[in-house]
Amino acid sequence: MKRAFYSASIPDFLAASPEEILGLIVANDHSSNLEHTQRRAWMEEIQIMQDVLSPYHGRIYFEYAIPRMGKRIDVLLIVGPVIIILEFKAFQREFTMSATDQVWDYALDLKNFHESSHARLIVPILCATGSNSVTSPVFRTTHNDGAFLPNSLQRRSDRPCH
Repeated sequence: MKRAFYSASIPDFLAASPEEILGLIVANDHSSNLEHTQRRAWMEEIQIMQDVLSPYHGRIYFEYAIPRMGKRIDVLLIVGPVIIILEFKAFQREFTMSATDQVWDYALDLKNFHESSHARLIVPILCATGSNSVTSPVFRTTHNDGAFLPNSLQRRSDRPCH
């Protein structure tokens, strides 16, 4: 079973066209209810990630499955010893507590129930692509367990999420 609709090294992801990546994501989505808004959201995510990942090496996963929860992480990055969980709220201007809880639940699940994540730093980030606000930095939990507290990463109109 594939854990993600799309996975690649960051250099391969950057070399591919957004349309090619979207095609692979759509081809691996076996739900019968794929909406135009979901395609637009994936394209927005792809473009943002291609804008910001050029200095990094590692792997990228779109729609990474968390079987225990029956859910999928929008984008999961592995850069060195760090796992970055990105929950996108495409075209949204507001950050809700439920969205923050969602990305935090993903981080806790990986930290506690995904053996290969136990020794890594885990950074959950919420990204509302329609927001004009700038956010605060991420912080470690008080448990110092390698998990960071969720952070709302917002997209400014002149620059993608970073």
